[in-house]
Amino acid sequence: MKFNFKGIRFSTWLYFLGFSLSIMILLGLLLVLFIKPYYRNDRLKTVDAITETMESLLLKEDLSEKDLELAARTVIGNNVCAIIYNENGKSIYYPPDSLGQLCMLDKQITIGEKTFIINKDPGQFIDIIKNENPFSMTMTSPFTDIEMLLYGKQVKTNLANYYLILNTPLEPVESYIDFILNQYAYFALIVIAIALILALFLSRNISSPIVRMKDEANKLAQGNYDVQFRTDSFSEINDLASTLDDATEKLSKVNDLRKDLIANVSHDIKTPLTMIKAYAEMIKDISGEDPVKRDEHLNVIIQESDYLDRLVSDMSELSKLQSGVIEVNRDNFDLKKCVDNVVLLLSKAINEKNINLVMDLDDSVVYADEIKISQVIYNYLSNALKYSDDNSKIIIRSKADEEKVRLEVIDNGSGISEEALPYIWDRYYKVDKNFNRSVNSTGLGLAIAKAILEAHNAKYGVESTVGEGSTFWFELSKDYDEED
Repeated sequence: MKFNFKGIRFSTWLYFLGFSLSIMILLGLLLVLFIKPYYRNDRLKTVDAITETMESLLLKEDLSEKDLELAARTVIGNNVCAIIYNENGKSIYYPPDSLGQLCMLDKQITIGEKTFIINKDPGQFIDIIKNENPFSMTMTSPFTDIEMLLYGKQVKTNLANYYLILNTPLEPVESYIDFILNQYAYFALIVIAIALILALFLSRNISSPIVRMKDEANKLAQGNYDVQFRTDSFSEINDLASTLDDATEKLSKVNDLRKDLIANVSHDIKTPLTMIKAYAEMIKDISGEDPVKRDEHLNVIIQESDYLDRLVSDMSELSKLQSGVIEVNRDNFDLKKCVDNVVLLLSKAINEKNINLVMDLDDSVVYADEIKISQVIYNYLSNALKYSDDNSKIIIRSKADEEKVRLEVIDNGSGISEEALPYIWDRYYKVDKNFNRSVNSTGLGLAIAKAILEAHNAKYGVESTVGEGSTFWFELSKDYDEED
């Protein structure tokens, strides 16, 4: 398999590796830049600590061999050369020298206008300490060019005065720095090797669920809706997978609805065209000279042509409503009067089925587009008539509160199953999936009603029980006061 250098796995691996390298480089720079200042500060603190230790020993009246050993270990262990003189310039304590050639106590030094060697002529340095107690100065070793600290302090006791002289480098020697850097280089190589393995593991762990989701998405793009994005990974990836699974389920349903739509449209258009053609041929071949049969056949052609005209008009209106092209012209109007007008339009169909229509309406004024709301009521009522048996009852009822008016159209028809309820508002959705066409219905009534109500930002819905009937409803705001 060809390695993808632009893929998420390689990119994640590269980011982790780059992060590890950046940390190691930063640590290396900090080590190089701050090792000398840190060493210098540590040396100054060490000199202060040794001075306190030596001073406390000199102040003791019963100085033992253990005290002297402690002083020697303190001096040697801290990379310091030291010496103690009495008032007469005689050395009373000179622990082993741990600096060797670096110790400046045996070297010629210059302080002010005086040039001398401390161990050979301690009196001059003692005089300097007496004038400046404690005394400290920095100088450069002529052998290594390392900065050195020379420190002197007078310690007064009950018996005599003593002079403590210390010398220590303020910079690490080059060999010490080289050792540290070499050790750091080995340490960095080990860390980078571990980082390579860890970055590879992490990149694979992070990218694997995403790569799998990509493969599933490719299947989905090819029309395979039997895919699963669910994975056991990070919470964000799990959320994305759940969203994609939900989208896949909805796409699958949309695909089924699309198939139904194509089947319904092609059926609803093909059927009247076939009827028109058949009856036109019958007029031409059979009933052309028979006025009664000719009129009968022409009426069928006219009826089918009207159906096609309504179908095209409904499809055009639904497209405009859903695209937001048509504006909603709101105004105050009497909802009861609006319902009466719709009932009058459908009175013929109501009488033909001998429907007992019960009107339970109050005198409510609503703020909406009267023409479009009339169309919603017309579609609700015609839908109730379509699924109601002869001699059954339909109720149109309104309920009002302080802000809203709720209109309900209740029938005692066959009802709608719970699984089908979410889809009845889709264009051309049919509960029984049978393409039984009615010349009085285009199958777009509820889809148009949904678009009109959503344009009003109105709540709407349906409650139904199979075998008992359905209740279609919507809510509108009450009359609008312009002064408000």
